[in-house]
Formats: sequence, C-alpha cells, structure tokens
Amino acid sequence: MVAGLLLSMSSCYTYTATVGTGAKSATTVKKHNHYLILGLAPVGVSDAKAMADGAANYDVTITHTFVDGLLAAITLGIYTPTTTIVKK
Repeated sequence: MVAGLLLSMSSCYTYTATVGTGAKSATTVKKHNHYLILGLAPVGVSDAKAMADGAANYDVTITHTFVDGLLAAITLGIYTPTTTIVKK
C-alpha cells in the first residue's frame, strides 16, 4: 500500500533553458542521461553544448519520457534515466 501511494504521488518534471535567442530551426538531437539510486548518482550525463554542435542559439529540454518513467518503475528507482533534447 505504501509503495502504491509513493508511486502515485511521484511526478515528472521538464526543465527548459534557452541559450542565446533560442532555436532557429526544427533540428533536434536527443540523448539519454543515466542515473542510479533515484537520480542521486549520475553515471552518464549528456553535454548540451556538445549536442548543439557549435550553435550559438538553441533550446535545451531535460525531461522524463514515458519510457524513462517505465524503466524507473520497473527497477524500483535503482535506475532512473532522463532524456535531454537540444533543438537548434
């Protein structure tokens, strides 16, 4: 019962940052970030600046996709991935 309550109270988040004047086209690059223990220990985190490939203006969004949430639920929070999306 407690586990069900905790899972129902969890929420997903989306963080968006604009660099420069923002994206000028619809070109997007997606990469996954890998965390352990409810996101406390980063194992592999993407570099948004490198993903922008030298662009001066771009948008960065970090979010939990459905698949990210599903993987976190299946592993009971041991593995908690997120997705970084860079739109140039």
